[in-house]
Amino acid sequence: MHPVIHLIWFSPTQTTRKIVEAIAAGIGGNEQRHYDLTRRQGGLDLELEVGLAIFGFPVYAGRVPEVFLERIERLSAAGVPAVLVALYGNREYEDALVELRDVVAGKGFSVVAAGTFIGEHSYSTDAQPVAPGRPDAADLEAAREFGGAIGEQWRAGFSKSPPRIPGNWPYRERAPLGGIAPETDRERCTLCGACAEVCPTFVITVANQVSTQAQGCVMCCACVRRCPEDARAMDHPMVAERRRLLLEHCGWRKEPEMFLCKGEIKKY
Repeated sequence: MHPVIHLIWFSPTQTTRKIVEAIAAGIGGNEQRHYDLTRRQGGLDLELEVGLAIFGFPVYAGRVPEVFLERIERLSAAGVPAVLVALYGNREYEDALVELRDVVAGKGFSVVAAGTFIGEHSYSTDAQPVAPGRPDAADLEAAREFGGAIGEQWRAGFSKSPPRIPGNWPYRERAPLGGIAPETDRERCTLCGACAEVCPTFVITVANQVSTQAQGCVMCCACVRRCPEDARAMDHPMVAERRRLLLEHCGWRKEPEMFLCKGEIKKY
């Protein structure tokens, strides 16, 4: 077993990153190389020949974010085993894992495991929370246990039988993004620039006021989470309606699911 673990993630609010790092910690005893694609302009131009790769991404309406796919477009591998990690906001992950499986397989990776975890939904607010505080301590422990199971299989030699990953093809129709973005309360805003510093698509500029190019916004709400003055908010009527539906239909706690070689499925 080669000791290198490649951690490749897109994580605007850092929830996906937490899970990916916990899985790597569970595998244990290996060199880690981190590739944060959240604000990486130009993407990752790299061919991997050794080790194991962990891909982490948030689910956007049942699909892999296009911006993440763009940033791994020039990534390739020579049979390197890959673990896929999808983090979703307590609704559904639908075809996201299958989509990324197909993408990375086409790049020369061999998918050996996959997992789904829950993170606080990007539309969640203090008044209308959706999966607040997730991933929590139990989620992180499940991720470490998942990593432990992957490590055992890695040391023993991965099965040639790939994991059975839920999802469909053709994938569900991709929901359009863009045109809606968080707005700034100018009375609260101090022009500190924290919102621009975390925007994964670089559509926020700060001068004498904060400006957002809504067409390029992916509605991750990282800027809302980061603002120290609570001056950013996602209050568009469409988002408010989706938030209401999430509270009505997705208010119960969902748990992580893990898919390993030999058809083994772990639920926590």
